[in-house]
Amino acid sequence: MGEATVKTMEGRTAGPSPMAEEATDAPSRSRLRQLRSPRHPRIWFEILLIAVSYWTYSLVRNAVPEQKAQALRNADWIWDAEQSLGMAVEQSVNHAANSVTWLIVSMNYYYATLHFIVTIGVLVWLYRSHPGRYAAARLVLFATTGVALVGYYLYPLAPPRLMSGNDFIDTVLVHHTWGSMASGNLKNMSNQYAAMPSMHIGWSLWCGLIIFAVASAPWAKILGLLYPTLTLVVIVATANHFWLDAVGGMICLTFGFVVSYVWFQAYPHRLPQIPAVQEEASRPRVVRALGFSRR
Repeated sequence: MGEATVKTMEGRTAGPSPMAEEATDAPSRSRLRQLRSPRHPRIWFEILLIAVSYWTYSLVRNAVPEQKAQALRNADWIWDAEQSLGMAVEQSVNHAANSVTWLIVSMNYYYATLHFIVTIGVLVWLYRSHPGRYAAARLVLFATTGVALVGYYLYPLAPPRLMSGNDFIDTVLVHHTWGSMASGNLKNMSNQYAAMPSMHIGWSLWCGLIIFAVASAPWAKILGLLYPTLTLVVIVATANHFWLDAVGGMICLTFGFVVSYVWFQAYPHRLPQIPAVQEEASRPRVVRALGFSRR
């Protein structure tokens, strides 16, 4: 079939009509709408995607050159900036927490484990109970993590515990805590100078905001807000981050929400709990045949 043409009064042939162009563009717009529409995630695809994505993230993060000298200079600058603001609280919090052994050991394990456990738990909860919001929330997390890699490359930063002459305590090293890749025998498996932005804050705040916006139980909403707050205390008390690293994590998370909003045209909690396609398919066949729809 050739292109649709229009005859002018003089008998000349004009180009494709606007209606024909609109008809040509319709399939592409329909495909884009389909990609943007929430749908029920497939478990095997999600497991593979998350595994490959985290492996890639770890590979790229650890491949960033460990610019020790520059990272230490940046740490000195951050510390001086916080002191000039009168908000250099990290050392006091670090020493106070370290004076209570059971507390700091608990914080060390918190830092080493909950970062992964809670994030995966929220993803599983969304997948099972809020499949229509899952993809948008996952995109927020992925975009947040992706832009953080740019920060690691452009701004190497040593954590407070690696600074010299400032009397910060490496609590994992002092208390021989198992499980942290930040110190001890596992430190060579992780880039020690990728502290800005803090993904402990980026991920925990993602968990907290998603839980607060989506959960219906008041106690769950409260726990959602407490989780990133407690995480901030932990990353400072263990001398793994400056509080300004947390600000960097918040900026990355804001970027993640913007990316998700642009793609899905709504924030995750504003999307339907169950995808429209799944909801339609779940209705009895006779009801669908009669053309009734749920409101």
